[in-house]
Formats: sequence, C-alpha cells, structure tokens
Amino acid sequence: MATDDDAARQSTEKLQTNLARIEELSQRMLAALANRRQVSPDLQGPGMDLYMKAAGAWWTQLVNDPAGILERQVGYWSKTLEHYVDAQNALMKGKAMEDGDGESPKDRRFSNEMWTDHPYFSFIRQQYLLNAEAVRSSLDGLEDLDETERRRVEFFVGQIIDMFAPTNFLATNPEALSKAVETDGQSLVDGLENLVRDIEASKDGLLVTLADKDAFTVGGNIATTEGAVVYRNRMFELIQYAPVTDTAYRIPLVVFPPWINKYYIMDLRPDNSLIRWIVDQGFTLFVVSWKNPDGSYADVGVDTYMDEGYLTAIDEIKRITGEQQVNAVGYCIGGTALAMTLSYLYLKKDDSVRSATFFTTLTDFSDQGEFTPFLTDDFVAAIEAECERNGMLESFFMARTFSYLRANDLVYGPAVRSYMLGEPPPAFDLLYWNGDGTNLPGRMAVEYLRWLCQENRFSDGGLELLGETLSVSDVRVPICAIACETDHIAAWKSSFTGVSRMGSESKRFVLSESGHIAGIINPPGKKKYGHFTNDEMALEPEAWRKGAKRHDGSWWPRWGEWLSAHSGERIPARQTGDSDHPKLSAAPGTYVFSEIQ
Repeated sequence: MATDDDAARQSTEKLQTNLARIEELSQRMLAALANRRQVSPDLQGPGMDLYMKAAGAWWTQLVNDPAGILERQVGYWSKTLEHYVDAQNALMKGKAMEDGDGESPKDRRFSNEMWTDHPYFSFIRQQYLLNAEAVRSSLDGLEDLDETERRRVEFFVGQIIDMFAPTNFLATNPEALSKAVETDGQSLVDGLENLVRDIEASKDGLLVTLADKDAFTVGGNIATTEGAVVYRNRMFELIQYAPVTDTAYRIPLVVFPPWINKYYIMDLRPDNSLIRWIVDQGFTLFVVSWKNPDGSYADVGVDTYMDEGYLTAIDEIKRITGEQQVNAVGYCIGGTALAMTLSYLYLKKDDSVRSATFFTTLTDFSDQGEFTPFLTDDFVAAIEAECERNGMLESFFMARTFSYLRANDLVYGPAVRSYMLGEPPPAFDLLYWNGDGTNLPGRMAVEYLRWLCQENRFSDGGLELLGETLSVSDVRVPICAIACETDHIAAWKSSFTGVSRMGSESKRFVLSESGHIAGIINPPGKKKYGHFTNDEMALEPEAWRKGAKRHDGSWWPRWGEWLSAHSGERIPARQTGDSDHPKLSAAPGTYVFSEIQ
C-alpha cells in the first residue's frame, strides 16, 4: 500500500520531469522565434501620427481644462483608496469584498467563482475594472480629435486594456494557478507545448489555434453535400449540387461566397448546411468555390473577379441549364462584387440575372464601423507595400485583424485556455473553418481598400471598371438583403444604407438576430435566432428597426418563399453538368483544399 511519503516522492518526480520538459520546450520556442519572418512594423500598429495627435489633444485639454483632468484623477485616486480600504476590511473578516452593485460580474473572463469568493482575486478583478473605467473615461475629454482619430484611439486603448486583464497572466489567474498545482505543473507543460506548436506553425506571428484540426475533414465530415465540379478556370470552380427532389424550379440559383474565406461555411454539417437546405427546397444550385491565390495572382483585380468570376460563372450556368437567366446570391464581399456586376449588366442591357440576394453585404462604405482603425492611410499604405513585395496579402493578416476586433473571444480567451490551462483546442466546425483562411491577390486587395473602403466610389461618384462607370444606383433587379443585428464586419445599418441607394423597384430587407456568421447559418430546426421585417424601405435605419416586426426562428423559409416567386415553374430536376460540362471532380472540389494556416 502506498504511503504518504511515496505519494510525495512521486509528485516531486513528476514535477521535476515537467520542469525538464519545460526547459526543452523553451529551447524549441526560442529556435522558432529566431526563424520567424520579420513583419513590417507598419502592419503591427498605427503610425506615430496617431500617438502625436492623441498626445496633442491631451495637452490641449490640460491647458484648457486643467480642473477637469485633476477632478478625474482625484476621483480615480479616491475610488482606488476606498477600494483598498474595503479590501483590507474584508480580508480581516476572511471573506471577499462585495461588488459595488451587489451583483456578480457578468464578464465571462471572470466566471470562475474565485474571482468573487477569494479576497485576493476579488480585489484584483475589481481594481482592474476600476482602472479600465478610468482609462476609458480619460478619453471623453479629448476634443481636439476628429471622429476617425477618436475611433482609432478608443480602439487601440481598448486593445491595451484587454491585453492587461489579470486573466491573461498566470500569477493573477486563479483557475490557471489551481490547475497547475493540481496537476503538478502538467497543465503548464501542456500549455507550453500548445504555445510552441502555434509559434512553429506560423512564420509571420502568433495565431492561437482555435479548433482541433484533426477533428474535421473537408469532404469527409464537413462539406459533404453531394455535387460535382462542372467548370473550372484559374479563378474558381463551379460546383453544381445533385438534386434530391423529383422536380426543381426552372431558374437556377448561383451563390457567390466571399473569397476572403472558403465557401463551406454554408455546408458544415447536414443539420446546419444552408447549401443542403437550398437543395432540399427544390432549387437547382450552383456554388462558386474561389481559388486560394498565391503570389502569381498579383495581377488579379476587382475587375478580374467580375469578368473571369461572376460573368463567366453566369454564362456557364446558362449553357448548362439552357436558361437565359439565373438568380444570384452574394455573401459579404461576394455580395459587394455581385452588386457591381449587376450594375455592369444593367449598363450593358443584359438581363441575365433575374433577382439577387445579399447576405451581410456592404455597398456603401460611408460608415466604416469597427474597421475604421485599419482603414486609414498608414495601415493601407503598409498593406499596399506588402502586396507589392509578395504579390498578395497573406491570410495571416486578415485573420489577425478579424481576431482583434473580438480580442477577448478570439485571442485572449483561447490563449488562456490553450497556453495557461493546457487544454486542447475544441472540436468546433465553425472555428475550424475560421482558421482555414485564404490569401488575397495584391491588386485586388489594394483596389478594394482604396476604391471602396476609403473612397466609397461605388456609392458616391461611380467606379470605373470593365469600361463602364458602375454605381450602386444601377442595381435594378429585385433584391432581398439579409443583414445581422450584431454583425461587427458588415454593420446592418451600413448594409441597409447601401440597399436603400440601389435603384431596384422591388426591395426586401431582413434583419437577423446574432452576428456575421451565426445570423446567416441559422437553420430552421435550431429555432435559435429570430429576425425582423419591415416593408417601409424609405426610412432611415433606426426608424426601420423601430417599426419592424419580429418573427421567431430562422429567416431561411421566408427567403425561400421570396426566392421561389422569382424562380419560375417546377420542372423535372436536372442532373449535374451536361455533355460539354462533364464532372471534373466530386464536391467539394479541389480549390477548397489548401494548407490551413
């Protein structure tokens, strides 16, 4: 029978083994860091001009309102001192101090009960929140900044506040400390292994692995809807999905996904696959799977996506089906380019598109929303230089930008779980897809940032492409637009503004609950998120929302009814391809496969 001495000896031996393993992993980490490619400093943070403007605004405030600054400082000192005294009194009583509002914190970072029950960690948590409030309030008086500069300062200050949260450090994270003690340091070893793995996997910078890459196989347990690639060029593969109904609507449907991600977000699992649902409703469905470009695609611009992508796909679908028209869907930037293509077709008096649907699409960029910090000349010029060097913008930069827009959820939270708690990444299909990024062709990336995001040419003044001056007002086909209420990438109000500027006589706007992905991938069977409708499209966004009616459940069936009304009669279902378009490969095709960054 083991004695207490035996248990102590075994625990000590395990600890020594783990310490040796930590030393070994540390050497690997240093080697990986030494071999990492140096990323331009201009892509790592804002230019010095922002710091100078913020400092200048603070000095102006100090000169014009010294009493106001002193009042805020004294108020902060007073709260901090009072907090310290309260903590001392609570500690003497052997209990944690109560929150000021008497409620437990709602911040998910502090969900562990020790943040409220333990005197030390309770004090740290509340002091951090007090500090964060003081820093944010100090920005309120900075009047000598324009709106763009203010948004940028607020964003980067918020990044600093999030970075210094006590949850992000071992010495002030009770859950990580407890687990390290309970496992004799094994959790820290596992965490270091996870950290070294992520550093070695990226040549540009650290990105936390969000999902178990071994849990999913594209075409195996995700992206499994039956279909075939029936056309391929250097820009895309065209997938036609096999029918599952005896009859189908006559007018075919084509979906243009964003090329900043892979299309299979719409075909993850059978129970949440939008692609499978569309086929089940009896639509002849084609989906574009974009090529993941490398440096040889440096010459590809927005016009190339329109010409060799949208126009070519529509022509090939017409040839395969024998129809003169298609219905089209554009998702995110795929919708932006679809709108430009529709403007071009209108100017060419080409009615190949019968109706268009836009998922979380921006066509008016007058309000840049949460992307404002990254759309000023310092960042865009650095991206332009990167594209000139490599011929492309690598997926790493896009992934990092999107992650830091939700840093606590996509950076610090996963880092804590992986590196301090030593947990393996979860088997989560959505996060797996999120990590399967794509590059952007150099010319296209710069054109999109300059012409659309910065200059808003498509909505204001016109955008010259393919020999025509394109305008959002020349989108004239019947449209249905789906936006998402908490979308941080394509804000719904900006999406609504773009739709309101389209020239279509028939418009429908649906506002889904939730965000950029969950609001769209919201199958009826889940009954999770509702949606809002309002036929009064002449209103301002807030007025439209105030007068909108809420409906329980997914918007998919509502859209399906609208789409069926624009899809003609039902005919015998078509099989994939034809004699001129043989099956090149089974869905999900070949372009969808590339190294997951």
